[in-house]
Amino acid sequence: MEEGRRLQRISRTAKDPVRLRRAIVVLMSAQGQTVKDITGLMQVGEDYVRDVIHAFNEQGLDALDPKWSGGRPRTISDQVREHICLIARTSPADWKITAFSAWSLSKLADHLVKQKVTAAISRETLRRILHADKVSWKTTTTWKASTDPDFIAKMHRVLALYDTRPPTDGRYASTSSGR
Repeated sequence: MEEGRRLQRISRTAKDPVRLRRAIVVLMSAQGQTVKDITGLMQVGEDYVRDVIHAFNEQGLDALDPKWSGGRPRTISDQVREHICLIARTSPADWKITAFSAWSLSKLADHLVKQKVTAAISRETLRRILHADKVSWKTTTTWKASTDPDFIAKMHRVLALYDTRPPTDGRYASTSSGR
């Protein structure tokens, strides 16, 4: 009787849908419903109903709790993860890559495969690894160096404009226009 009351309480208050569904299956079975009736009402398979009833008979109320697994086992070891984060913290220039100045997830993933750090890695897996280790892979804002040989002289001339000294050959050099 006590078990029946607990099952009814679970069926009314359970927040976990798996636990709720299992409790209802057991209650319906206890009320004399056939497996076919339960499958029709609950829209579950006959094997599921039989498994839940057998597990409840063997384990009691513990059979109602879902047994969540940890998911797929890791394919990338902790040592490789550390190596990935180490590479992500370096500049592409450190690897003699001059085509870009910062890693993107795709470019880093390609580089890791090319360097045989890992056989394959998706951008999402790479993103999660970097996020877990608090590594930022976003492009940093940098100043680009000019290749103009007169750059320094031109830069000083422009900066002089900010010092309220307009150039003598500038647009407003003569004040005859009244400005």
